[in-house]
Amino acid sequence: MPTDRRITFFHVPNSRSAGTRILLDELGADYELQALNLKSNEQRGARYLALNPMGKVPAIQHAGALVTEQAAVFMYLADLYPEAGLAPAVGDPLRGPYLRWMVFYGSCFEPAVVDRSMNRPPVPLATSPYGDFDTMLDTVTQQLSRGPYLLGERFTAADLMWGMALAWATGFRLVPLRPEFQAYISQVTGRPSVARVRAQDAALAAAQP
Repeated sequence: MPTDRRITFFHVPNSRSAGTRILLDELGADYELQALNLKSNEQRGARYLALNPMGKVPAIQHAGALVTEQAAVFMYLADLYPEAGLAPAVGDPLRGPYLRWMVFYGSCFEPAVVDRSMNRPPVPLATSPYGDFDTMLDTVTQQLSRGPYLLGERFTAADLMWGMALAWATGFRLVPLRPEFQAYISQVTGRPSVARVRAQDAALAAAQP
């Protein structure tokens, strides 16, 4: 385990990177917050683009390495703070399912939701990263029906990512609010860390010019 676990966290308040801030809270992580101002398009400024050419958040730096992409950030942080118990260790039977659902989010769920929201016509199954929307959503629903969390009784970093994602996706009516989703969202968003970060982000956003 690295002796210096302090990270730099690049964040836009009230954006998808709020999930990473919630994870940091849950981990009790040591970090320096670098807040970007969305109103002034700071995430597209030369300084940040020199670090992350995609201009996206979340992003973290640790020990000289840059980590981007939400699932990669979550996996990195949960492994960096193993004592929090939010990532099954290598050798744990739940490690494979944990990695599966971490990657499923970005490779299947999000592309399917974007395609549906843009009213893009279906493509042949062999050329789609997620097959079809209904099968993708039914797969998630079936997993959550075993509840209360993605891996059953064990709460992990994957639940923070999925819980927040399903909250916004159903809130914007991009995904139907199935009973399994409603119960799951309530479990995740009811955690004290979520309330703390929402309050912190509201204050941060209000302080930005």
